[in-house]
Amino acid sequence: MHRSKTFLGNVVAGFVIFMIGVALTHGQCAIAAEAQAPKAKTMADVLAASQPSDWRALDPENTLYLDLAAGRVVLELAPGFAPLHARNIKTMVREHYFDGLAILRVQDDFVTQWGDPNADKPEKAHAFGKASKTLAPEFERASATDLPFTVLPDGDTYAPEVGFSNGFPAARDPKSGKVWLAHCYGMVGAGRDVAEDSGSGAELYVVIGHAPRQLDRNIAVVGRVVQGMELLASLPRGTGPLGFYEKPEQMTPIKSVRLAADVPAAERTNLEVLRTDTPTFTALIESRRNRHDDWYKVPAGKIDLCNVPIPVRVVGAAAKK
Repeated sequence: MHRSKTFLGNVVAGFVIFMIGVALTHGQCAIAAEAQAPKAKTMADVLAASQPSDWRALDPENTLYLDLAAGRVVLELAPGFAPLHARNIKTMVREHYFDGLAILRVQDDFVTQWGDPNADKPEKAHAFGKASKTLAPEFERASATDLPFTVLPDGDTYAPEVGFSNGFPAARDPKSGKVWLAHCYGMVGAGRDVAEDSGSGAELYVVIGHAPRQLDRNIAVVGRVVQGMELLASLPRGTGPLGFYEKPEQMTPIKSVRLAADVPAAERTNLEVLRTDTPTFTALIESRRNRHDDWYKVPAGKIDLCNVPIPVRVVGAAAKK
């Protein structure tokens, strides 16, 4: 009886030692696998590894400089989505329509809007010149095989699909074959009245708050601010209805608006924008969907369209300062 107990004890002890060995081996394998697994990239890692071909220069013919006393705001037009509005805005810019006008409205968590304070007074209003006062609505356009579209892998409340096209946040409906720009932070739209064709680009607004996506497909989105958002988003809020300023002295004067193509090369703001049709941008999206910065403990695993940044960088001599 004593020998049987001893034998059984030896068996149990051997089994325990074996299981400990298995556990240790498994743990060592897990540690080794973790050590060999590539570290998840942050957005900074993605940008640091980007190549020159991942970036594109702004087209001077579709880049606007909105100059205020506080500095310059750089806007990129989107003629691929709103060609009539882009052409009309450029006509007004080249005829100096916006020079001397003002920022009329700053509504908290919504928009900053600029235009002619005397637009309702024909005897004082700025002349349109060769520009049109009304335009056909360009709320959406037909999708096309030659229109690049980087699909965001997560769902959206306002559209069947969302993603990025030619550097702009966009949405589309495969069933209807329509695609449109989305009202994300920094996007620029052309104000209008009730009539669909009442917008000309003479009054423009930029989104400065939470994305008002209910405006999508109800107004022409004509571009976005690529630099200088702080100059528009930090302005004093208007005290009147919808954030309009009630006194002329509250308005911020516009010194001038120029097309980059019409500005001497030495006076241009030379910028590059990360292309949105490359594997690098896809990696950037993933780095924002699953944040692996040291601060984050629980990656979200999803991201909203308007929370994906489109990086911009200064190039040339200015980048070295």
